[in-house]
Amino acid sequence: MTRSREVRLAPLTRVEGLGGVHIRLVDGRAELAEFAIYEPPRFFARLLRGRAVHEVPDIVARICGICPVAYQLTACGALEKALGIEVGPAIHRLRRLLACGEWIQSHALHVHLLHAPDFLGCESCFSFPAEHAGLLERGLRLKALGSRIITVLGGRAVHPVNVAVGGFHRAPSAVAINDLAAELDWGLHAALDTLRIVARFDFPPFEQTYEHVSLRAPVGYPLEDGRIVVSRDGRTMLDIPVEEHDQHFRETELPSSSAPASVLLPGDRPSLSGPLARINHCLDQLPPRSRRAADQSGITWPCRNIFHSIATRAIEIAAACEEGLAIARDCRADLTAARVDYEPRPAEACHATEAPRGLLYHRYRIGADGLIADAAIVPPTGRNQPQIGRDLQALLPGIATRDDATIATACERLIRSYDPCISCAAHFLDVRIDRPSGPGAATEFGSCWQSGR
Repeated sequence: MTRSREVRLAPLTRVEGLGGVHIRLVDGRAELAEFAIYEPPRFFARLLRGRAVHEVPDIVARICGICPVAYQLTACGALEKALGIEVGPAIHRLRRLLACGEWIQSHALHVHLLHAPDFLGCESCFSFPAEHAGLLERGLRLKALGSRIITVLGGRAVHPVNVAVGGFHRAPSAVAINDLAAELDWGLHAALDTLRIVARFDFPPFEQTYEHVSLRAPVGYPLEDGRIVVSRDGRTMLDIPVEEHDQHFRETELPSSSAPASVLLPGDRPSLSGPLARINHCLDQLPPRSRRAADQSGITWPCRNIFHSIATRAIEIAAACEEGLAIARDCRADLTAARVDYEPRPAEACHATEAPRGLLYHRYRIGADGLIADAAIVPPTGRNQPQIGRDLQALLPGIATRDDATIATACERLIRSYDPCISCAAHFLDVRIDRPSGPGAATEFGSCWQSGR
């Protein structure tokens, strides 16, 4: 007699928005493994139409409360290309410092508070074992450091208001920038300490062949600019300017999701974007101390195990602190011209940056009236969504005969390795397992420490 089980994990609440997983096991075989996003569409690209150019950075910042800076800088980059604006090296450096702050804040939250419990056998960051009791405090202080950087340059920590097309509305003082140096120096050492801990975690053996997607810049680790690179097994398959993005990627609909998925052409192939892809492509461009730490981490590069993402994020916290420290120490004088003036005109351009979770792409068309006529935004989670589903399919054969709780936990850990940006809740999954073939037809599992279930 055929025996089937259905595992439904919903909602995915340690991601930004509403998502879930549906797994169907038939006679111990994975017949279905879907990663679904059922968040109602938010229509930001449509909301931008008819808006003035100067309004765009503040509007797109509202897309995400975790990585608003990436959305702002990507929009500014595209609109500045369209309008022929050259902002100059001083503004570029301050923007990189702002992006470093966001990376520190986002990665610190995920590594220390959300992801580490998976490896330490805890249900939350508040129950770390005694030997790791300082991990929570370190994560909170690093997150506060990132928020402070964003506040100094962006005007406030969430949805910054100081980023403008052409630069900044108001220049932060050199003294305020210099004052960040001491805490950034601490942050660099703290991030390296965290890396030494997380690199020794017990990682599941899960080597996969990925098509990695990230920016690569001529100089420096990719943050706010670069060419798009795609590789597989360490071999570069594509190296293109951002302007050719739409020739090689397209957005498609998945039956299980309300969110568009970005796939590679030809063949609608899934891809992996984010810290693992960036380090695989740009290991040699990490700042010196972070590069040495990556080399000494015990991870073999290029890495093909998504569970190592917690270590790659720790490396990127160190890299952001190291670069931010250099910028803060080097800031000698107040910025005399915070913003380049411009006149809206009919034009079209695109730009890409590296958000904490991966490649972020914007394209804008300005109409004859000087207003936004069209906009397109491809977020990192859209790129990773198809690959998450493929990874679930690859994970299940090795655990399909295990008990339901083990299956649920394994899927949980896999998805959390991607840090998908569709929620900011305190817990991750509630799991409902349907057993149509016998008694106990439904069993619920949950990792929400608040509910106690």
